[in-house]
Amino acid sequence: MKTVDIVELLLTAELYNRYENLNEDDLPKKIRKLFWNHGEGRIQRPLVVTLDHIKDYTGEDGSEVLKELPFIDINRFNGQCRITVLDVGTKWYLKNADKDRIETNPVLAYHYENYDSIGVSYTRARERNLPKESDKEWLSALISKLEEDEESSDMLKLVKVMSPEDIRVTFNDIVLSTEQMEEINKIEVAIRNREYLRDIGLYDIGKLLFIGPPGTGKTSTARALSSKLYIPLVEVKLSMITSQYLGETSKNIERVFELAKRLSPCILFIDEFDYVAKTRTSDEHAAVKRAVNTLLKAIDEINLVEDGVLLIAATNHPHLLDQAAWRRFDNILEFPVPNFELRKKILEKILSKVKGEFNLETVAEKTEGFTGADLRLVIREAVLSSLLQGKKEITQKDIENAIEEVRKRLMLRGGD
Repeated sequence: MKTVDIVELLLTAELYNRYENLNEDDLPKKIRKLFWNHGEGRIQRPLVVTLDHIKDYTGEDGSEVLKELPFIDINRFNGQCRITVLDVGTKWYLKNADKDRIETNPVLAYHYENYDSIGVSYTRARERNLPKESDKEWLSALISKLEEDEESSDMLKLVKVMSPEDIRVTFNDIVLSTEQMEEINKIEVAIRNREYLRDIGLYDIGKLLFIGPPGTGKTSTARALSSKLYIPLVEVKLSMITSQYLGETSKNIERVFELAKRLSPCILFIDEFDYVAKTRTSDEHAAVKRAVNTLLKAIDEINLVEDGVLLIAATNHPHLLDQAAWRRFDNILEFPVPNFELRKKILEKILSKVKGEFNLETVAEKTEGFTGADLRLVIREAVLSSLLQGKKEITQKDIENAIEEVRKRLMLRGGD
């Protein structure tokens, strides 16, 4: 298999150099990472494969393997390797790799699509391949360029930017309702069909408002979306960009939205949305009203179809929002305190890798009013308590003790 890996790398490089209409998104993620030029923020042609590349790609020295392949040349002075007879290399790879493997590499699929009637589809391969925006190298290079400009550098200080590769939470880790998942699926379809939506003039898509108490999954869902859609996440808490100098708050809001456009495609997740978008009153300072108006205008002037920015705002206090803010969103997703069935599903997720004897239905019944975050805290306490006793399994008693401990904390929190 290592020989096939080496030939795939060399063949991919040779074909990528020949077919100039192919781009970074046609390269498999692992190969793209080998050749990503951080300084340039892109992959430069021609791709030149060296013995070092082969070792990084396969984890082993490939020099001995290469000697057995007559259609590959190794430059002994600089370690550069290349396919010398493309037709021979093409036939060798086809003989040693199956159709499914070819369709995991769009560069190869493009080359083989009309070759010897093997039924390979470039379109299918491209759909399966992860885009360059999913790579932290792409995001890191883009941020480095932005940091060279003082104004852009100031923008970056206002937000937390996360690559999909650095986000641990996925939709396998959280429990959502059918309605919530339907909306998530709509967003995924919209992102995949941006050009079509642009062609038919449908732009009012991709502005979501998440409402619900703390710990019900609003932030986790936004992060899981980044992981699912393979695009970066730009997180900002409105309380963090509100300045003591009232006029500066409006500027900060404009900077955040401008940054999201520069990092496109991305998700702009605005937490504590009510901090600025509060109901306007007649006795407010003019600068406060201006900040609200600036926020509403910024929301109007950004959209998923044209700008590639999915906007998600979240609030724990929806009753505080200005009515004009509500109208800016094409859908409102509620994140309520989970009911019995949802609590049971959340507990199943959390406890899926935990050994022990416990009754999920009983635990779900005893945790009425607990959020998903509270339930995770319960299991955390039960596991740590068990470890203190030298056990790596938990019991029903461990969980029930943890429930009481967490309930005390919740009562203290409620009294603050």
